Amino acid sequence: MGLFSKFKNIIKKKEEIVKEEEKEEVEEIEQETIEEVEEAKEAKVKPKKVKDKKKKKKKVTSEAEEIKDYDKGLKKTRDEFISKLNILGIKYTKVSEEYFEELESILIMADIGVNTVMKFMDKLRERVKKENITDMEYLKEVIVDELLIIYVEGESLSDKINMSEDGPTVILMVGVNGVGKTTTIAKLAYKYQNEGKKVMLIAGDTFRAGAVDQLKIWAERTNSEFYGVQDSDPASVIYDGLVKAKEKNIDIVLIDTAGRLQNKVNLMKELEKINKVIGTHIPGAPHETLLVIDASTGQNGIMQAKAFKEITNITGIVLTKLDGTAKGGIVLAIKEEVNLPVKFIGLGEAMTDLKPFDIENYIYGLFKDMM
Repeated sequence: MGLFSKFKNIIKKKEEIVKEEEKEEVEEIEQETIEEVEEAKEAKVKPKKVKDKKKKKKKVTSEAEEIKDYDKGLKKTRDEFISKLNILGIKYTKVSEEYFEELESILIMADIGVNTVMKFMDKLRERVKKENITDMEYLKEVIVDELLIIYVEGESLSDKINMSEDGPTVILMVGVNGVGKTTTIAKLAYKYQNEGKKVMLIAGDTFRAGAVDQLKIWAERTNSEFYGVQDSDPASVIYDGLVKAKEKNIDIVLIDTAGRLQNKVNLMKELEKINKVIGTHIPGAPHETLLVIDASTGQNGIMQAKAFKEITNITGIVLTKLDGTAKGGIVLAIKEEVNLPVKFIGLGEAMTDLKPFDIENYIYGLFKDMM
């Protein structure tokens, strides 16, 4: 059984969870409405409208919600990528070099990355020849199978956040300006606050106009602690912030940093100093250094990942704005070309739309129309 077939079985079970939850929701609404009507009759008052009742639907399980979010968030990529793959299967009745060339273009347009696509095409040609594949429907499954192998084979990358067992967990956030770094910090703060954690935001981007005030506003909105001083040495600000974090028994510390990649030498020195200060004050920290990338920038985002990996120890990627682009294949490119795990993905603008990355839900969102 190929990887795609295994994923299809997993996905089928997940779809059943969603359907069951939706069925339970409807049944509960109907029952509550009947009870409300009966109560209203006894009290001789007018019952509320059913549509008002629907607004009070209970939440589905988090797993079912996650599946729906991935489905919705990857729709643009799915519509673009899978529709073209399906058309290709109709256009060609047999495997040919012309088929491979068009497939190559489709994969590159999905931003899987030129180098990744070239390796992929070589493997696909070899497998088609070795297995003498002629069935075009089966070939589509083989294509998805080989794409999955890109992500799941080789070195196993953890998409889980490394939490400290003693003292605050320090998460250093890096990335160029304009990729959504500050709002990502806010969404992480919101997530951890909702999990019952005490969160602090530290403004390490001290010289960019408005950066400190912007982070302070997000701290207030998410009920997080805050520390920042405009136009001060970032490492000193971070040190003082960590002192306060320990005093206040903070669970999660999220640190913003400057995103001036134009001068890599200066940024490298600054991040080295920051890392040294953090590690001196809290041994083993930072526990995570997350690079924020705007998914819509495609291969430019890959170049940013390579550049930041050269200057500091990146432990994971946060992909923002994945819902607004047809370039969802960038997840596969990041694994193949940078060998870094995607830890979170942005599937919308709401505070709850930053999701922990899940390869099964990603595959579901990308390939559900082929199931």
